[in-house]
Amino acid sequence: MDLNRRGFFKVVGGTALGAASLASVGAVASSRGQREALRIAYSKEVQTICTFCGVGCGIICHVRDGIMVNAEGDPGHPVNEGTLCSKGASTFNLAYLFDRRGQQKPNPNRLTKPLYRPKGATEYREVTWDWAFTEIAKRIKDTRDRTFQPTATVEGKPVTVNRTEAITWLGSAFCTGEENYLFQKIARSIGMISVEHCARLCHSSTVAGLAATFGRGVMTNHWVDFQNADVFINIGGNTAECHPISMRWIEKAREKKGAKLIAVDPRLSRTAAVADVYVQIRPGTNLVYLCGLIHHILDNDRCHKEYVVHYTNASHLIHPDFGFDEETGLFSGAFDDPVRNCTSYDQSTWTYQRDEEGKIRKDPTLQDPNCVFQLMKKHYRNYTIENVSSMTGADPVALRESYDLFSSTGAPGKAGSLLYAMGMTQFTHGAQNTRSCGVVQLLLGNLGIAGGGVNAQRGQANVQGACDTGVLYHILPGYIPPPNQNVSPTLAAYNATTPPSGWWIHRPKYIVSLLKAFYGENATTDNEFGYQWLPKLDGLDQSHIPMFKAMSEGKVEGLICWADNPMVSGPSALHERQAMAKLKWLVSVDLFETETAAFWKGPTMKPAEIDTEVFVLPGASGYEREGTKTNSGRWVQWTYKAQDPPGMAKSDLWIVNEMFKKLRSLYAAQGGTVPEPITKMAWDYDGADGQVDIVKVCSEINGYNVADGSLVPGFGALKDDGSTVCGSWIYSGYYNDLEAPPTKRRVREKEGIGAHKDWSFSWPANRRIVYNRGSADPSGRPYNPELPVIWWDTVQNRWTGNDVPDIPGTWDLQKSTENPFIMLPEGVGRLFCLNALRDAPLPTHFEPADSPVQHLLYPKAPFNPASQRFYEDHLVETDEERARYPYMITTFRLVEHYQSGAVTRNLPWLNELMPGLFIEISTELAADLGIQNGEKVFVESKRLYQDGKQGGIEAVACVTNRIPPVTIQGKRRHIVAMPYHWGYMGMSKGAVANELSPSVGDPNTAIPEYKAFLCNVRKIG
Repeated sequence: MDLNRRGFFKVVGGTALGAASLASVGAVASSRGQREALRIAYSKEVQTICTFCGVGCGIICHVRDGIMVNAEGDPGHPVNEGTLCSKGASTFNLAYLFDRRGQQKPNPNRLTKPLYRPKGATEYREVTWDWAFTEIAKRIKDTRDRTFQPTATVEGKPVTVNRTEAITWLGSAFCTGEENYLFQKIARSIGMISVEHCARLCHSSTVAGLAATFGRGVMTNHWVDFQNADVFINIGGNTAECHPISMRWIEKAREKKGAKLIAVDPRLSRTAAVADVYVQIRPGTNLVYLCGLIHHILDNDRCHKEYVVHYTNASHLIHPDFGFDEETGLFSGAFDDPVRNCTSYDQSTWTYQRDEEGKIRKDPTLQDPNCVFQLMKKHYRNYTIENVSSMTGADPVALRESYDLFSSTGAPGKAGSLLYAMGMTQFTHGAQNTRSCGVVQLLLGNLGIAGGGVNAQRGQANVQGACDTGVLYHILPGYIPPPNQNVSPTLAAYNATTPPSGWWIHRPKYIVSLLKAFYGENATTDNEFGYQWLPKLDGLDQSHIPMFKAMSEGKVEGLICWADNPMVSGPSALHERQAMAKLKWLVSVDLFETETAAFWKGPTMKPAEIDTEVFVLPGASGYEREGTKTNSGRWVQWTYKAQDPPGMAKSDLWIVNEMFKKLRSLYAAQGGTVPEPITKMAWDYDGADGQVDIVKVCSEINGYNVADGSLVPGFGALKDDGSTVCGSWIYSGYYNDLEAPPTKRRVREKEGIGAHKDWSFSWPANRRIVYNRGSADPSGRPYNPELPVIWWDTVQNRWTGNDVPDIPGTWDLQKSTENPFIMLPEGVGRLFCLNALRDAPLPTHFEPADSPVQHLLYPKAPFNPASQRFYEDHLVETDEERARYPYMITTFRLVEHYQSGAVTRNLPWLNELMPGLFIEISTELAADLGIQNGEKVFVESKRLYQDGKQGGIEAVACVTNRIPPVTIQGKRRHIVAMPYHWGYMGMSKGAVANELSPSVGDPNTAIPEYKAFLCNVRKIG
């Protein structure tokens, strides 16, 4: 009898004979195995999804008498197949730990009761849920009614805007998709226009850059598909440490196919340590490296010519007046923008030439000097290996080797996978970074194929799902743009902005179905389906950095922060902590008391002088709730509840439901300023047991027919006449069967390419590899017959294959060949980007805002000229300041900790593995500064220079060979690096690394520049 570990424990633990049963199967158990078998005896198994990174691993919880007694990897899950990283393996610690006698005890740091901190208090007091909800509703109502703007004047005319800028909301990638959907729904009912979550700080530039290039801002393939690649570039990421279980699929490709791994990173990370080629670059020059790769592909004729001609806009002719000034680094149309405090562009020359019929002019030979292909060759001609080496500090031999290796995938039958994470996104040129990845893969024909793609590795379990359900100020669920006072004062005006071609022509169906989800029977044709109740944006940036700037200016009175911790994860964290002291009230919902909830306890803070009222509400961990989590590969997976949260703690779905009901009842009883967005909101989620009926939430998100309540099968059934309801059109289909919802499917693939189409649901329409039309040639034959994704069935005259075709089923071969990228109006991938990004139509390197050097190629170019300055005197800009802050610093993550550390620093097992903050310093720099390994150092940046005094943070020096200095334009430059997981709360405390980082960001998303800025390091004592 063959038994795996799980089967062994089920046999042993499921019988009263315990160890005696071993004899019957001829097995011998270790003493540890016997103890574990007894621990899970008589327990039931509950499947859940890991609550940490975006890989989406399966976990089996063993539950006995309503108490979880064990958690381990699910061997049946296709992503992790029973394996877990150190964080996932510590899941048990979220609720329990073991005492010295080995007895299971509750985690003492978990919040178990609602708490309230009055003005000026130094302690909390315990309160009831009803009291907390009543008082929170009063605070919301008071602030909203005093600050509400029913109308605004636009071009001399009043426009209904129905908003308040005095209350802001931070949602959470830690929470389920269903919870986040209700978060944004209540926030928008109140009239908030500053609705955010952590994606703003980690991957917002992914969405901007990839959507502008392909039409969707998502990971194109998925984790298991890594096994099909021939070559990987891992740039700005550290898969082995930040997404460790996914690394096994890279290793499978290496074992099975002899695949090669290229790592590009300032540090010799754990990924770089096992790479076939390692290219060290200085922080902030990823784009230089990728522009050099683009030049190498074009200059050496390494592109996939057929793919480029048919599936990209390489042949499209651009306006003859388009240009680029290599002296200033400015494109045509540049002008000073005082509103945004930066350079903006009139993009009228960033457009296609069109004929008399309005059709795009093209040159299929790619020879016209105004075609995209020739403009690219001109634009990237100076990104030679010599120049790239001089700007990045990279070894020219390693550069050439990496370029040759990855560009070898630009041929039919080959697959190159480009992987990245926050080491690519968190820059003032973050969207250009991510776009350059797309450009590389379009040139090589690596989009839509098995083993290919641009694979943005997301860092939280449901950060994708929180974006999908609209918890960002600039999107509604399903990436629908919200109303804007300047361009869409009415629903008719909104629909007039619908793109003229591409799949977004269906947007009117999605917005009306969403309005019906928001306002139900109150949304009618006579009132624009409630369109005017939605708050309208004012045209200004309402994201994370300006949110806290407004807070510091006293413009924001209340913050609702849900399982987020900006006091550690936000840029210029000391500034943000000081800004929070200006709040009148704060609501924090979390598992533990975070630095954000306890901002008033932080270093330099004086509680007696802080009048902010704080409500701390205890929420549920991942296995104490049910709902969906969407991993990086867009798999919308169901997580089952294993046990109740401890004490008086509640599921986050229950909390948001009760919070809204209390607020609505208050308005119903007392009235208020424009109460209709709240009183008319469709909100009926109560179940028979007094809890939230999550099926009602899922049905609303999935979509249903108003007439009979029947669930729609998918987004193709949605209408613009008010007859359908749908909370997020891209999720339509995920819960279209009450008996067997697709999101709960658990059938692994036995044959095929590893798509696992019957495991959960993958948006959109269960497609596992998006843009997969490009996996086949113009006649419909797979470029790689050994790994076919889809193909044209010449007998049935339709597409079929190992994946759901990413094209409408009604399209014939010719139309699908002309429109492989269905979300874009021109139907093809964009090498040249039209009117979608603020800063550049072609990816172009600019130095970080804090840079030790001037630009080599564009000598008069500042940091990204389209990046707005939120704070003056915030950046290192003079030679004197560069001498004061001489070292380049980058931040990074550790395998043992998770994001801001709010969770993992409260888990004893992980604290034992990685107990404290440190800074990596090269042996050469340590020798120069007289620093020994393990000594304390002081780290300073310009952000901590306040009132004429230089502040800093303390850390332990980790003297290492992993981060040697680089030579930049002939001068030796030192790099240091810090993890950012520590703060002043929890079981393990340390300084906040992000107190050093600048509040300056990418012009398209305002994602902060965490990964490249300047500092000073000095020995303490």
